[in-house]
Amino acid sequence: MSKHPAQEIEELREQIRYHDKKYYVDAAPEISDLEYDRLVERLKKLEAAHPELITPDSPTQRVGDQPVSELPPVEHRVPMLSIDNTYSLEELRAYGARIARLLPGEKIEWVVELKIDGVAVSLLYERGVLVRGATRGNGRVGDDITHNVRTLADVPLRLLGDRVPEELEVRGEVYMTNSDLVRLNEEQQRRGEPTFANTRNVTAGTIRLLDPRLCAARRLRLFCHGVGYARGLRARTHMEFLEEIRGYGLPVTPHAVLLPDIEAAIAHCEEQVERLHELDFEIDGLVLKVNRFDQRERLGATSKSPRWMVAYKFEKYEATTRLLRISVQVGKTGAVTPVAELEPVELAGTTVSRASLHNADEIARKDVREGDMVVVEKAGKIIPHIVRVERHLRREPLAPYHFPRTCPECHTRLVKDEGGVYIRCPNQECPAQLKERLRYFASRNAMDIEGLGDKLVDQLVARGLVRHVADLYRLKLEQLMELERMGKKSSENLLEQIERSKQRGLARLLNALAIRHVGARTAAVLADHFQTMEALEQASVEELAAVPEVGPVIAQSVYDFLHGDFGRRTIAELRRLGINMTAPRRATGSALAGKTIVVTGTLQRYSRDQIHELITQHGGRPASSVSRQTDFVVAGEKAGSKLAKARELGVPVLSEDEFEALLAKG
Repeated sequence: MSKHPAQEIEELREQIRYHDKKYYVDAAPEISDLEYDRLVERLKKLEAAHPELITPDSPTQRVGDQPVSELPPVEHRVPMLSIDNTYSLEELRAYGARIARLLPGEKIEWVVELKIDGVAVSLLYERGVLVRGATRGNGRVGDDITHNVRTLADVPLRLLGDRVPEELEVRGEVYMTNSDLVRLNEEQQRRGEPTFANTRNVTAGTIRLLDPRLCAARRLRLFCHGVGYARGLRARTHMEFLEEIRGYGLPVTPHAVLLPDIEAAIAHCEEQVERLHELDFEIDGLVLKVNRFDQRERLGATSKSPRWMVAYKFEKYEATTRLLRISVQVGKTGAVTPVAELEPVELAGTTVSRASLHNADEIARKDVREGDMVVVEKAGKIIPHIVRVERHLRREPLAPYHFPRTCPECHTRLVKDEGGVYIRCPNQECPAQLKERLRYFASRNAMDIEGLGDKLVDQLVARGLVRHVADLYRLKLEQLMELERMGKKSSENLLEQIERSKQRGLARLLNALAIRHVGARTAAVLADHFQTMEALEQASVEELAAVPEVGPVIAQSVYDFLHGDFGRRTIAELRRLGINMTAPRRATGSALAGKTIVVTGTLQRYSRDQIHELITQHGGRPASSVSRQTDFVVAGEKAGSKLAKARELGVPVLSEDEFEALLAKG
């Protein structure tokens, strides 16, 4: 028995809405594009045969047939306020300290989100149906853009589920991906029409067009990140809100993370800035928000912006230039990184001639080819990277780039990390890896061998004087004096520095060995826990993973290095040459013994690594955040939220001089 048309139409609509959510929100499609298109075509045919069954929220009714005559004004029931900006981590800390003072004694969790560089909009749903879309405008009155918002493929015309709010106004950002800008500019050029300079400009112009058919053709998208007026919303925190609206089929800002305190949020901001190249859309900062809605209510707002959120913005500079060629460089762990060699271009007051391409997958995703005109971007202190290719400027066919299959230095066949994106040279004797390992081995946070610079490393490897890091400790005065710019005095100084490095201790040695996933902090944690290299060598993967801050991935990497041929040989040779492989004994009689100490601000006489090492040597434990378990806080200049938190909890605060006086007491 065949279904009634009304029943089949409603079932098709539900299926299409479900698959829209799986594709746009969950990024986990369950059917192919062809199968999806067949569902839509079947629905269109049924609706054409039964026009009386067409409803405004049907997936087929996204694009109107006629342009609107104007964009009527829309008054926002809850004002769309702006966000206060900060431009440095110090300003972020000061902001966190202000919020802590306004909520004394309360635990404040923070959500960090990407600040999408698009156009702010508001969507109003009544009983689950989209009834209006509006721009931010001046924050109190915006423009009605419902006809265009309906064309955005990831905006549901009807929310999913049976328990949707009676009224729900979500705020978000309309944007365009860099990939779609590349496609659009190619189409513009084919039609002989002007191309667009960047994604934000085209988004701002498109969302206010009168003809929705033009908007639909440009493939704008939406990320939701906030709420205006709502009746029936169940969420009590921001993370619950994001999860709730995701369930309704609304696309939420990706990579939102919940952090336990402002210091953790700031650390996350530092990490995120280094991952900008992974995004196919533009951001102009990060947004920090108080997670709990009840705390937001008490914090309130100024006339311009809410007190419970702030933006951390960074300056971004872009320029267009030609990519001359793609070279690759081999790192200390064998990772082969592609580099864009560019026609020199002025960017942020400096001349840029190279930019990172990060990995082979990124080259393929962005379709980067030698000879292309590319947009290069520099944000903050991060190495410049390629944002997109200006494919419409290709005047002739360019060959796709093929990543090398063998190491450019030693010609060993390259291998790709299992489940990862990096391609590596597996030959640990590779001269290129050796040079990078030597540079890292001698660096300040490792064995701290002053005078062992890049050019000297190149000479030592080229002449065959150093084939392994252990060979540094076999160098003779006569050998060094034969090298360029190495007289007797400079050679003697270098040998003295090399000899001193033998006593740097286990933590610095572990860091210097360039074990994958092991940096200065992890090396210090391992050294403090095991105390000797022998104990570390005898530890199982499970015992390594059980150490706080280590975990299974780092544990496996450390174990594989210590028990692999290369690692075993390296450690054995260094041991024979008299390298100290023990951690300083925990000072049981010290005033710091057994104490948890947090350092904040800028110190005059110590770097952060140096004072952490000193605390560890005297039996203390350096920590990154202040809690009731903290025994002391050492505060330097520009101390921010950690200092405020210490005072709030009554944790003793020491100046740098007071810290040294405490050490002197023994």
